[in-house]
Amino acid sequence: MVKRKLGALEKVEADLPNLQHKIKKDPKSYIEDFRAQHYQYESHREIFMAAPSSATDTGLISLRDLIDFISHVADCYPGICKDFPQQLIDMLMEHHLVLETELREKLVGSLVLLKKKELLDSATLLHTLFPILIATPSKTLRALLFQKILSELRTSNAKTTNHKLNRTMQTVLFNLVTSDRTSAKGLWAIKITRELWKRQIWTEAKAVEVMKEAALSQNEKVIVGGVRFFLGGDKEREELEDEDSDEEVNVAQVRHQLTINKKTRKKARVAERVIKSARSKERKKGTSTSLNFSALHLLHDPQGFAENMFYKHLQNGKSNLKLEQKLLVLQLVSRLVGLHKLHIMPLYSYFQKFLTPRQPSVTSFLASLAQASHDLVPPDVLEPLVQKIANEFVSEASAGEVATAGLNAIREICVRQPLAIEETLLQDLVMYKKSKDKGVMMASKGLLSLYRDVGAQMLKKRDRGKEAAMSLRAGERQERRYGEQAVGEIQGLELLAKWKDEERRKRNIEKGLPSDAEEDEEDDEEADWAAWNVEEDEDSDVDGEWITVEDDVDIVLSDSEDEDKPASKKAKQDEDAKKDAEKEDAPQKVIDFMKLATTRILTPADLAKLTELRAQAAAEAVLPGNKGRVAAPWTSRHTDDPLTAEEIEGLAALSAAKATREERIAHAREGKTDRSEHMSKEARRKERKEEQGKSTTNKEKARKKNFLMTLGKARSKNKRSLVETRAVLKAHHDRAKRGGKRGNVGQ
Repeated sequence: MVKRKLGALEKVEADLPNLQHKIKKDPKSYIEDFRAQHYQYESHREIFMAAPSSATDTGLISLRDLIDFISHVADCYPGICKDFPQQLIDMLMEHHLVLETELREKLVGSLVLLKKKELLDSATLLHTLFPILIATPSKTLRALLFQKILSELRTSNAKTTNHKLNRTMQTVLFNLVTSDRTSAKGLWAIKITRELWKRQIWTEAKAVEVMKEAALSQNEKVIVGGVRFFLGGDKEREELEDEDSDEEVNVAQVRHQLTINKKTRKKARVAERVIKSARSKERKKGTSTSLNFSALHLLHDPQGFAENMFYKHLQNGKSNLKLEQKLLVLQLVSRLVGLHKLHIMPLYSYFQKFLTPRQPSVTSFLASLAQASHDLVPPDVLEPLVQKIANEFVSEASAGEVATAGLNAIREICVRQPLAIEETLLQDLVMYKKSKDKGVMMASKGLLSLYRDVGAQMLKKRDRGKEAAMSLRAGERQERRYGEQAVGEIQGLELLAKWKDEERRKRNIEKGLPSDAEEDEEDDEEADWAAWNVEEDEDSDVDGEWITVEDDVDIVLSDSEDEDKPASKKAKQDEDAKKDAEKEDAPQKVIDFMKLATTRILTPADLAKLTELRAQAAAEAVLPGNKGRVAAPWTSRHTDDPLTAEEIEGLAALSAAKATREERIAHAREGKTDRSEHMSKEARRKERKEEQGKSTTNKEKARKKNFLMTLGKARSKNKRSLVETRAVLKAHHDRAKRGGKRGNVGQ
């Protein structure tokens, strides 16, 4: 009797996939069969719920198969299966600790499938899976639930942002972190938020608040997770964007591969999907994207957050953080202070005990101190720190690496607050420009070039340089005062004003008017707006266009004999008079430039031209014949970019004793991204053929042939007689003479 029942059960289980297929085709005809299977499921479920730990293997297998069957066809009979999702939820939440592994995974998969069939909403699914993720001790179940939760959130925000679901989930994560600050459960909130931030699904301030509370936790792992998010979350997001943009598909190559290999339906479907995704990516390139603000900018109260972090994790003697963890916290606090120009005065006295060459990771402390400096920090606070760095690091007895780090740190502090150094100390540090150590010499010259721009009056006359000395003599450079802010301006606007003035002169000459005649500004502005008619499918990016760069004025070739003669005295006098007139007109040019900025609305054509003029000026600045100086690296650094310990170390980090050959090569190639890797013509040809999907020649195949396959031919060559060798060589000579085996056509 038992064998007969088991046989019938096996027959029913074997018929379930077939019945599932039939029900999907015609649900009404098989409703009685489905009722029978649903009754079997109810029976197995009641037995299991009565004693979940003592269920037999046969009963568990049957229950698992019936759950799988009903979840696939539940949308065909919504009335019968109205309680089915809640039954699965109860089974999973109440007994997930004792459930068999395969049945547990089947329950999770069935709930996700019911959500896809819209028999279960996203909020209910997430409220079911998330508590189990936090409570379960099973590693495999945690990995499965984490993947399903992320997948569900990504799917819900795929077409449009699901604000309601996002707010609900963010509230759950926020409560998880704040409810018990000593627990490590907050790590799951960090993992989910960081992953969704990287995927640009969560980009609002509420997600940042979750990570802010994590950074203020009392558990070391949760603190480090929250701090690392603020220090590296935006970089991860940018790297993911770069990876997505690099994955471009060559549609022609995909179609070519289909013609080479055997064509099947599966390959055709795969190719169509690839082509469709490539075209959709091309369409998305033209669409506008939302602004991605940095997490540090989205903080609600950066001053309060930085103070809490400092007093709770750094100043507190009861903190259990290690040195590496404290360094991470210090980097975050210093970045917040420098970025938002905050005031935490005890922070600078905190640095005093760490500014010594014997301190482990001292370059990280120096970088953090530089990041915490800004132009609103009182110079009296920073002067003792700069003096201590100079005393501890920069001296004749110090090693080259130590002195380089000290000078670089002082320069980075003075970039942000030029008043942080005394005149006597600055002149002493500038004297190290004659050092024999290359790192020390370059660091000292960097400090010198900085103060030629921001405080030339603090340097001796011989160190000021030509431009700074002339500017001071003319009164163009004033001594900078504490708290003084630069007047806001549009970069490159003077170039646009100059270009507009030249265009106006050209139009006046064409009309026969004097070159300095004034035009109606309203007519000029209307003409600019009318000229701005751009088609929607045209690419407005000018980065890939050619830039008109003037030729080097020093290289002039001419056959005229008059040019070799020196200029006459009268010509020189005329040139000097012209220069004096230009100097007198300089204030008027400044006034016109400011007038353009304050009295006119820049049209889209003006903005496009401004971008072009900026690019042209940048290209002309790096020409060999240009007398202008190349911009210093600290002037081009963005305020959001962190200052690393490697930048403080300078050349010491790249010394031959520490750097490997690969690192030296990589450093030498920095800034030379336009140079491709050196390859022979044959190697480039092979690479090009591989990219196009072409095969190799018979000669190349013969070189790769197995040695034993060529052994017979080699032996036969050795056995040739002189007559046979002569005939072979003669035939080879004749073939070469007539141009190969087929001969030269047309000769």
